[in-house]
Parts: sequence; C-alpha cells; structure tokens
Amino acid sequence: MTILVPNYILTPDILLKDKAVAFEKTIQGIGSLEELKQKFPEADVIQLQKNSLLMPGLINAHVHVEFSANKNQLSYGDFLNWLYSVIENREDLIAGCDLTCMSKAIDTMLESGITTFGAISSHAMDLEACVNAKQNVVFFNELIGSQAGMADALFNDFLARLDASKAVTREGFYPAVAIHSPYSVHPVLVKKALDVAKNEKLKLTAHFMESEAERNWLDSSSGDFQKFFKTLLKQEKSVSDADEFLSYFDGYETLFTHAVKTNDKELDHIAQQKHTIIHCPISNRLLGNPTLDIKKLREKNIRWIVATDGLSSNYKLDLFEEMKISLFMHSNEPLLDLATELIKATTINAAQALGINTGEIKEGKNADMLVLDLDGEPNKELAIHLILHRYNISKVFINGKLEKGNK
Repeated sequence: MTILVPNYILTPDILLKDKAVAFEKTIQGIGSLEELKQKFPEADVIQLQKNSLLMPGLINAHVHVEFSANKNQLSYGDFLNWLYSVIENREDLIAGCDLTCMSKAIDTMLESGITTFGAISSHAMDLEACVNAKQNVVFFNELIGSQAGMADALFNDFLARLDASKAVTREGFYPAVAIHSPYSVHPVLVKKALDVAKNEKLKLTAHFMESEAERNWLDSSSGDFQKFFKTLLKQEKSVSDADEFLSYFDGYETLFTHAVKTNDKELDHIAQQKHTIIHCPISNRLLGNPTLDIKKLREKNIRWIVATDGLSSNYKLDLFEEMKISLFMHSNEPLLDLATELIKATTINAAQALGINTGEIKEGKNADMLVLDLDGEPNKELAIHLILHRYNISKVFINGKLEKGNK
C-alpha cells in the first residue's frame, strides 16, 4: 500500500486540495493524510513537492504503432495524395520500424503521460512491443480487404493474429477487433469479424467517414476513390454504403474514428446505438479533411474522445499536444468549457468508451495516475493551463506501479 500526498488532485474536473490517495493496484482511499495513515498504518507515504498535481493518466484510444517510422516519406495536405504515398512507401515504412522503433514510440507516449493506448494493428508486427509496454494496451487486430475472392484468406490471417493476442496473459492487455473502414472491408468479412467480437465480448473499433472521397464513394461510387479502386483493385462500385455498414454494429457499442463527413442521419444512428466518436484533430488537418463538428455531437448526446492517430498522419504521439491543437481548432467553442471537455475526452470518457476501470481518481478505480509539477497555485482555469503549458510530468503510475520518476 502506498499513500501519495500531492497538493492538489484533479479527478478529472473537480479540484481537491490537501487530500491524499492510498492505493495498491486500485485506489483504496482518498482523504486527509491522517485519516489514511490511521486506516493503512503500514503504507509507504510519498510526500510530493510544492504545487504538485495528481491527475488521471491519459488514454490514447487510437494509434498505429506499426507506422512509427514515418518522418517525411508521406505526403500531407490531401487525403488521396496521402493514401497513394502510404501505398508507395508502405513496405519501407513497415520494414523501417523494428521492435526498437515501435518501443521508442510507446515510450514517448509514456513520457507524455499516456497510461493506456489502443493499438490499431494491421500486421501484428507491433504485438511484441505492445506486450512489453508498461502501459495498458487495448490491442485492436485490424481486418481489411474489399475483394470477395480474398475473404477466406484474409479472415484466417485475422483470426491467427487475434489468437496470438488472446494468448497474451499480462495484466492490462486486452485483445480487441478493428474493422478498417466501410470502403475497404467486404460485408462478408465485416459480419464474420463482428460475430467473433460479439461472441467473445471484445472491444470494437472502425474508421468511418474520414474524407470527402469516402463520402462520395459510399454514396454513389464516384469521386476521387473511383479511379483509385478501379486502378488498384479493379472495383467499379463500393462494396457497401454507410447506412448498411453502420447497421452491422447495432446492439454493440463501437468506437468510430474521425467521422468528420457524417450526415445527420448517420449521427442519429450513432447516438441511438450509444457509439463513441474518436476525434483526431491533427491527423484530420494534415490529411486535408474537415474539422469534426463537436457542437453537433454534443447536441445529439454522442460521446467523443480524443486520440493521436499514428505517426503516419501526425508528428508526435502526445495527447497534450492533441488537446492544444483541438483547443485552437474549435475556435467558436467557449475556451474553458472546451478545455474541461478535452481533459475528460482523454481520461474518464476514453476509459468508459474502452470499457476499462480507469480514467479518474476515485476509490475502486485502477491507480493510473500522473504527477504534474505546477508553477503555482491552480485557479478555476486549470484545464486551460494544463493544455497550454505542458507542465513537467514527474511521476507516472500504472496499475499502482511507479513507471516513471523516482519514489
């Protein structure tokens, strides 16, 4: 048992002062130091420095660790140009990111306060790195392939990767399922993968409505994707439309990434089914895609969270940076309200979307916590300052274990 004594506790939007936290793997108590010492007399007491803030660890629900080698190989500014550059450089990017490369990317997430991440794994090349990660990992085995003739081979490969992830027994590692997108996965494959996810109660995610190209292709088999599919895959028509794709997920809460080109009908469906939308603002900007309409999501009572996406469409895997960009990108939003919402979108809301027992400093929750060194007494605009000033993260605890910093 450990008792941690900060000056302040943020959990995740209520600021407590002069309270301590007792924890092992989970948080056992929150109260005055005297109360906790009486209740847990054998506990180790760690007195933190002046102006220390304890807050929940950050949760990055969508990241492509396998593509962490990219620096300047890919083309930004337009979604199709970026996609063609990914195809052209795919082998070099994958070959260029070995275990050391992927582990480095994972470690940088830890340094920036990310205690849980959702790895979208296309090839399972990142499995070892994710197994060895100090963080909690939701390991989304991704299924992709729109050609019916390849369905059996692709599904068998998916099952083999899923089975490999299910064989992992370490604490904080959760096998899961990802469907790439409605334009890239044949309905036969989608249905088979969803049967697996539902039967085994695995977490589920998919990319959805990321670009204008996707919108036009799913609606009318036209637009920028028309040449792309005809040239590369000999396809004249989309394998499904957006409504059909969404209907497959009915009754099973899913995380849909991007959703910047969704229409009102689709958003109403997402709201009805209690799905979550993952907002990746930097990725959307770099690929020339629209900004997510978070006001509309709020009006429709759709939960939205924030993630970095991968280094194929970002320059760092840093949720504080992602929140800062989002704070400026959504310039019509009240600043403090949005900052508070962003902190929740990377802590408690993300934890709830992933179905994991963390995301807040509360009794019974897993002790995934950050210690930040503030430069003075916090005020009512603390959420803004946390995002803008990037205070030093002196300690990171994951499942109660100190993973960064000195005891």
